[in-house]
Amino acid sequence: MHFSLKKIRPLLVALGVALLSLTAIPVLSHAQSTPYWMRPSEKQAYPDVNRHPGMWILVSKKTERTYLIDHGKVLYTMLASTGTKGANATPTGTFQIEAERGDFFYNQSSGEGAKYWVSWKDHGIYLFHSVPTDANGNFIKSEANQLGKKAASHGCVRLSVADAKWMYQNIKQGTKVVISDSGNLKQLIKQNS
Repeated sequence: MHFSLKKIRPLLVALGVALLSLTAIPVLSHAQSTPYWMRPSEKQAYPDVNRHPGMWILVSKKTERTYLIDHGKVLYTMLASTGTKGANATPTGTFQIEAERGDFFYNQSSGEGAKYWVSWKDHGIYLFHSVPTDANGNFIKSEANQLGKKAASHGCVRLSVADAKWMYQNIKQGTKVVISDSGNLKQLIKQNS
């Protein structure tokens, strides 16, 4: 059987259009359709805090990252946004996870709240928490989209919603927290391990 290209071209075009229209239907997985600031920062599982009793937390203001570290090794890296300069700067130094934690707060004076918070300084003043929310608990997307890109908070350490929830549910009171202006991860781990 012999077909001329001239005769089957319209059929091939129609078939191509049909196939293209099928592939144009968006098929998004949960991870692809969820904003990055809602998801865990890494694809790997979070570390088991019971298997890493010496785990500590390092926050680099320079890289806008929060690292979970044990025995000189980074177990997990979280995107973060620390405080802007001046009165809103995130304090540097060595601290520890305090007893205070909760699933939501709202600060009337700043006009922002957050979900899944854990205190690390001044008993409820300086926190790890999710990207910011409004008074009704709705995430403020313009603020959330700055996560991991630049300092944006009023002094706390912002995390993705999933990372903040993990911290809230798992991190133990007394866990060491080191906050530094430096981005030299190797040196910071060596100095603080």
